[in-house]
Amino acid sequence: MESSRYDEGLKKLLEMEGEAGSAVIEEMKLISPDFTRYLLEFVFGEIYARPGLDIKTKEAVTIAGMVTLGAPLQLKVHVKAALNLGFTEQEIVEMMLQLAPIVGFVRAMDGLMAAQQVFDEKTKRELGADQRQK
Repeated sequence: MESSRYDEGLKKLLEMEGEAGSAVIEEMKLISPDFTRYLLEFVFGEIYARPGLDIKTKEAVTIAGMVTLGAPLQLKVHVKAALNLGFTEQEIVEMMLQLAPIVGFVRAMDGLMAAQQVFDEKTKRELGADQRQK
């Protein structure tokens, strides 16, 4: 039986990442159902669901952490989430610029490159959607 923290975590994940988050969860369930449950219950059901910071601030902090760690795969996930939450591309670029003197230019440059890949994917999706509507 799934707990209320699991349900709360899934709700928070979908708020942040939309359907892309749902797809990741389904994929992770195939690899490790237990890991997926811990991720939803603890990370999203407890930490991200806490009061005190709005969801956009939490996402900005997470992006900073991913850049600091040099975690490009998770950084891309969180850049997508940031866009989904209403951040502009320019605001995300500005985050990387702010991080450069703190975490180093190499990490910030890697962050910029990962973010640009997400921006490019978004543009391709939008152009594809425009073409299908015509």
